Amino acid sequence: MRATKGDQLVQHGRVVGQHDKVGEIVEVMGEKGNPPYRVRFEDGHEGVCSPGPDTEIRHTTPHPQH
Repeated sequence: MRATKGDQLVQHGRVVGQHDKVGEIVEVMGEKGNPPYRVRFEDGHEGVCSPGPDTEIRHTTPHPQH
């Protein structure tokens, strides 16, 4: 999983009725776009995340294919 500053991190709800949690990646702390990421969520909360399998990165700009 790779991201750049400005991409969205989406944590999908784990149970029925739980909404997705969406945040903007404000800092990439790993090398070459790898986690961890500092994320600012819609409610203003900021945290450091190492995304799991229930997480998706939505890129704001196209990333080159490797």
